[in-house]
Amino acid sequence: MRVLVVEDHELLARTIGAGLRREGFAVDVVTDGDRALQNLDLIPYDVLVLDRDLPTISGDDVCRQAGAHGLPARILMLTAAGTLSDRVHGLDLGADDYLTKPFDFPELVARIRALARRAVPPIPPVLRCADVELDPARRTVTRAGRPVPLSPKEFAVLAHLLTRPGVVVSTEELLDHVWDEAANPFTTTVKTTLGRLRAKLGEPPIITTVREGGYRAGD
Repeated sequence: MRVLVVEDHELLARTIGAGLRREGFAVDVVTDGDRALQNLDLIPYDVLVLDRDLPTISGDDVCRQAGAHGLPARILMLTAAGTLSDRVHGLDLGADDYLTKPFDFPELVARIRALARRAVPPIPPVLRCADVELDPARRTVTRAGRPVPLSPKEFAVLAHLLTRPGVVVSTEELLDHVWDEAANPFTTTVKTTLGRLRAKLGEPPIITTVREGGYRAGD
């Protein structure tokens, strides 16, 4: 899934971004509200991790505008404003969840994954295609009961394809959802990652390449 982190404390923002990437998320990091709204207009994020105290445009206004424009990202407010009235106000603005600083990083990861599961249509707790099973919470993949070790990017690509079984997923869509804004759209990174993934999953193939279209999991 793709996550936008909006945090004006640059060291904390970089730390959160690096930690989420290690967990397999595609992460963009910005430090002010204006840039956050620009990114949200351009990129279909799954989850927005949002500080409330931001320069240029406040986190509250970012949350309010995201809801008013019907943007698809689920919103997790991550802020030092932790009183009951703060939490109630943040949720009333349209946030889907609220976590106060200081926080435990595993809890942040768990809350982001929980928000992503609320997508429409909802993502099932275990994704299956033929004899392949992917468990997003445990970060495991098996084929016919045999563990298949995958890199974070390979796991993310397979997870995205399995959420849309039988649907052709374009290279551009994979770049949007699995890679961050630093990815070069003119490289062969998607093709290379798919090649490694298919080799690890083995035969018979469950991912097919559709000429001039993209990739499809299942029939």
